[in-house]
This record gives sequence, structure tokens and C-alpha cells, in this order.
Amino acid sequence: MNFSIIAAMGANNEIGKNGIMPWDIKADLKHFAQVTIGQKNNAVIMGRKTWESIPEQFRPLKNRLNAVLSRRTDFKAPDEVLHYESLTQVLKELANKNLDEIFIIGGGSLYHEAIRRAECQKIYLTEVQGHFLADTYFPPIPPEFKKTGETNLWSEGQYNFKFIIYEKNG
Repeated sequence: MNFSIIAAMGANNEIGKNGIMPWDIKADLKHFAQVTIGQKNNAVIMGRKTWESIPEQFRPLKNRLNAVLSRRTDFKAPDEVLHYESLTQVLKELANKNLDEIFIIGGGSLYHEAIRRAECQKIYLTEVQGHFLADTYFPPIPPEFKKTGETNLWSEGQYNFKFIIYEKNG
């Protein structure tokens, strides 16, 4: 089943430090919700650390089927959250769920795995201008992805950013 990736990154592909995004941009969080909820029956797939980085009161993410990947045997997901050890396993399961769209929402190792898969067809990327301290990075965008949409520069507080869409050719 095809899927999209959604992420926000700095100028050097930074996406996080110690499990926290290096910026606080409300417009980006709103964009994330609008894209991943849409008007559809969608799912989000995330790694365990991304799940744990979401404040407890916002877990699971509402109006989306949530799936968490973890190889840890002590990880306990709520009953309404799918838990699998691998991306291959969860994609196989989600293929039977009559979903409209599936989004990979992080973290770093999951982005690196997902972006190389044939099923990855689209990337929704928030590019935040600036350099940030980070220990987690978004992978380089493969050449088979072409920019198909880009907003003008937005500003919020000290941050300038834009929303970009990349789609796989053919």
C-alpha cells in the first residue's frame, strides 16, 4: 500500500534533539493535523520515540488510526493503537483496513527506512530556515522525487518556513 511522509526540518535536515523538535511553530502543527486528518479515513505510523514525544493528553492522535513501531518487548500501546515490530508488518496489516491515506510521521530511523521504499509516493515537508542543534536528521530526498508544490515564506515568532510537497515521478 502506498504511503506519504510528513516532516519538518531545518536547513541541515535537522528534525530533533533529545526527542524534541528544535522549534515550536503552531502553523506547522496545524498543517500537520490538516494534512494527516484531511477529510478521509487515514492512518499515521510512527516509531516508539515519536509516540513518547507526543504529550500524553494528545495520544493517540485523534481522528487517525495510530500505529507505533517498536521492537521493545516492554512497550505497551493503548488498545486502540496498533503495535508492530516492522514497517513491512504494519503496511501489510493496514492494506486490509480500507484506508484512504497512510502517513509516516517519524522519527529519524523510520524516515530513513520509509523514504527508500517503493510505496513511498509523496513527501510533505516543512522547511524551517535556520540551523538548529540536533541529534536526529531527515534523510536526503531521493532524485526520483520532484517538487510539485511550495508555499510562499511564512513567519511565526522567530521562525521563517515554507510548506513543500515532493512527489515521486512515474
